[in-house]
Amino acid sequence: MHIFIIAVLCNYPWELAQAPLYVGMEDSRTALWHCFVASLGDGLMVLGIVASGGIILRRPAWFVRPGAQGIIVMLMVGLALGVTVEWVAVRVLQRWAYTARMPRVPGLDVGLVPVAQMLILPPLILRLVALWRGRTAASA
Repeated sequence: MHIFIIAVLCNYPWELAQAPLYVGMEDSRTALWHCFVASLGDGLMVLGIVASGGIILRRPAWFVRPGAQGIIVMLMVGLALGVTVEWVAVRVLQRWAYTARMPRVPGLDVGLVPVAQMLILPPLILRLVALWRGRTAASA
């Protein structure tokens, strides 16, 4: 539960910052709500990265000391999730659309900023969780 909460709290500002790159996000109330909902989905994706790492690395708390293998798993799963979610949402379901200002991943035509989000934030989030776990374990 802590991972999810920290993930949502970390992803919400990113979502707000990238909102101008999406069509229909000009109104601040609309952006606040849609970005909150998106950050909930981001929290679930971070949980997916954690679960995938646990399965692949066969260590439930692998992210506490991920090592090179853990970092690679984090980045590969984050990349796969980021690209897949954007591609399905934009190309298949047409849930959202990009403005002309959104940089695109060459060859995939999905937004670079949301894909980068799943590469940059999960390692930071999981490091925060690992530090928090270490502090709470030390004080117990």
